[in-house]
Amino acid sequence: MKKSICIILALVLVFATCLGCMAGCTEKDGNTVKLIEVTHSVFYAPLYVAIDGGYFEEEGIKIQLSNGGGADKCMTSVIAGQSDIGLMGPEAAIYIANEGRDDHPVIFAQLTKKDGSFLMARKPNDSFSWSELAGKNVIGGRKGGVPAMALEYAIKKAGLVDGKDYTLNFDVQFDLIGPAFEGGTGDYCTMFEPAASAMQSQGKGYIVASVGEQAGDMPFTAFMATKSYMTKNADKVEKFTRAIVKAMDYVNTHTAQEIAKILAPSFAGTSEEALATAIQAYKDIDAYSTTPIMKAEDFDLLQDVIIDAGVMTKKADFAKLFDPSIAQKILNK
Repeated sequence: MKKSICIILALVLVFATCLGCMAGCTEKDGNTVKLIEVTHSVFYAPLYVAIDGGYFEEEGIKIQLSNGGGADKCMTSVIAGQSDIGLMGPEAAIYIANEGRDDHPVIFAQLTKKDGSFLMARKPNDSFSWSELAGKNVIGGRKGGVPAMALEYAIKKAGLVDGKDYTLNFDVQFDLIGPAFEGGTGDYCTMFEPAASAMQSQGKGYIVASVGEQAGDMPFTAFMATKSYMTKNADKVEKFTRAIVKAMDYVNTHTAQEIAKILAPSFAGTSEEALATAIQAYKDIDAYSTTPIMKAEDFDLLQDVIIDAGVMTKKADFAKLFDPSIAQKILNK
């Protein structure tokens, strides 16, 4: 288990070195922020509100958005300089910092405070109990990723232990969970919205529970950049964060329908009604952060979950990995 994480980290660092050389040869647009997201989901509604609602434009910056399809790929891109800012789970920054990298990623704004995935079953179940996972195979995603560990933590709270009471399948890549489940792998899987509702509408899987609601509060996704990028582009990061804070406020003070109308351009092919339903599902479990400031106690819980999962043995320094100065400056104005 720990060996697999070391291999992932080694690959990240090797690719980062190679890609970093190529990145250095590319002229950069001073007004553009190359942002890579871990996946594309309304779970990150404030981001799309900032994009489609014109908040980034108001700050004079242009977003070049790409989908990394997993935190490991996102982190590779960020530390290589191929992407300026990454939106992913804080665990990615923890792993790199614990390896002793000097120019490690620094988290500067939290976006979500709960797991955004929903447990999918093969049949509808309006009275689902987590104890029903006993003896079942559950697709958990990539080992070492927050979605997999939050899921394991949520199931453990129900008294079930992986490998003893049920089987958590780590063999399927994060962005291939849906196709794998539809193809017959596993008894249960987890999906983010709007993919979860889309699967349900097609009769290929049914939402039976919220992982985030069961697991509780923890810093699930956050914006981060390398120390060097933060230092050289402090003004740009401040503008970026200001746009996100405005969007967070909008999401927390407006209806799901109003939010869906704004971010609809980011989800072509998905109806506003479906988007509103997904957004409301996240509002119902209080998934969206109300502040970009990450709580030390929530970060500590996340690290406890990671250690309990057997992925790492030592904790990273919260003060080293999270810099609240920019967000605090914006909130104080």
